[in-house]
Amino acid sequence: MKNIALLTSGGDAPGMNAAIRAIVLSAHHYNYNLIGYYHGYNGLINRECKSLKLADVNGIIGRGGTILKSARCNAMHSEQGVNQAILTLENDKIDALIVIGGDGSFKGAIKLAKHWQGQVIGIPGTIDNDICETDYTIGFSTAVNTAIEAIDKIRDTADAFERVFLVEVMGRRSGHITFNVGIATAAEQILSFENFDCTDQAARLNDLSNDIKVVQQNRHAGYLIVIAENLWPEGNTNLAAQITNKTGIDCTPCILGHIQRGGAPVAKDRILATKLGIAAVQAITEDKTGIMIGESNGAVVTVLLQHATQKTKEVSQRLIKAQHDILSVSNQG
Repeated sequence: MKNIALLTSGGDAPGMNAAIRAIVLSAHHYNYNLIGYYHGYNGLINRECKSLKLADVNGIIGRGGTILKSARCNAMHSEQGVNQAILTLENDKIDALIVIGGDGSFKGAIKLAKHWQGQVIGIPGTIDNDICETDYTIGFSTAVNTAIEAIDKIRDTADAFERVFLVEVMGRRSGHITFNVGIATAAEQILSFENFDCTDQAARLNDLSNDIKVVQQNRHAGYLIVIAENLWPEGNTNLAAQITNKTGIDCTPCILGHIQRGGAPVAKDRILATKLGIAAVQAITEDKTGIMIGESNGAVVTVLLQHATQKTKEVSQRLIKAQHDILSVSNQG
């Protein structure tokens, strides 16, 4: 009988609970003991945990967040913190550790694997969808749908007032959410790291303002800009004020923020999380370690954690090209 440890780390993502549920059910199927550690790696370091039973996961598949809580753990950047986490794993006689999280969480798992003899399995759970070697990460689809629902409402007001709205979406330094949401809401402009260079702020502001004025004169409708967080050096609220001053048209900044990380997961995230959770426990039965469980073309795949964290997954060039060549309002006259 194996003892399995489980934690959720980093930013929460809708579908994490669905993954926890799948892991608990799978561990029960294989007659494994399962211990959940609270607050990410902090729970390992501070030995904050509980045994997870079937009753603990009743009704959680549709809940956002994570019943194990989550947190970022600065201590895992130090040798002392890593050693303390390993000591907990050894004292609790853990044979395998499953980590649900993103890039930073996986890097923590890699550190543990270098000095601990147990199995280490990663499951990609982040709304940013920036993990390599998997088509989607748990939480991405729900975050996109949440942002679309909010922006569709903003569009109504933008058109009613013939106003410019600058809507900021999450994604850290990646534009997966920005492009998917921008295209799905027919945004007049999509501004992200992949297509918008802020080196010359004055030139970019001038181009954007000229486009807004031309479109507003011809269409007499709202103008929607979907922009990635952390893109504009002086902040997107500041950019909105600059657009207003430059165009004479009210530009209202809207920061969607953490609503994108919460809420009930959509079906796609529930199913993906369930598939990956089951596959993670099956990988433990096969004595695999140092791997991430992902999905490629509808099939579950295993990838070395090192490969999954070597670089950030890029936004589809097809999306970028479609937006630039066809969908951008500046191409529509």
